[in-house]
Amino acid sequence: MEGERNNRNTILRIALGLFSDRGYEAVGVAELCEASGVTKPTLYHYFGSKRGLLDAIIRERGDPLIGRVSEAAVAWSPREVPEALAGVASAFAESAKADEAFARLRLTLAFAPPASEGGEAVKTLNEALFSRVEAFFKAAAGFHGNMRGRSEPYAAAFIGTVDTYVGLYLAKRSSLSDGVVKGAVRQFMYGIFS
Repeated sequence: MEGERNNRNTILRIALGLFSDRGYEAVGVAELCEASGVTKPTLYHYFGSKRGLLDAIIRERGDPLIGRVSEAAVAWSPREVPEALAGVASAFAESAKADEAFARLRLTLAFAPPASEGGEAVKTLNEALFSRVEAFFKAAAGFHGNMRGRSEPYAAAFIGTVDTYVGLYLAKRSSLSDGVVKGAVRQFMYGIFS
């Protein structure tokens, strides 16, 4: 049992590294097996297919991010909209700092063609993250009238802003320090409250 868990975890770790470094579409099953030191039947035993392997990575690495964003998006009061958004942004930032390979893969797949395997695999994660942030803006609109009816574009713009900073961090062009994260939120807030 322990050996099976180790094989599975090794395959997941190696696949995440390869997908993150080169892109999901550029990595073949034979390369995954060789790099992981397993046979194709072993990979298929654990994941069913290359797509099943990607689904497992997204689920296992994405669920904690969804949890962090969900927690930050509901823990606020009407006067704390900026603080709550900083918490949501920090959830994305801390996740990226803790798992750069998954953050890079998530961002890459976010812009994959929707009908591609990668685009289909990340769809549930993207929708879950978007729905949490959109729900936050819908709730905040009850206290800030100028936000009413704008939850969808605000959620898209906010996630886009945060993901831009995550991308800059992954490219080693910026940090994700508390000051940088709070500055990004402050810039966003000036736009929606004006």
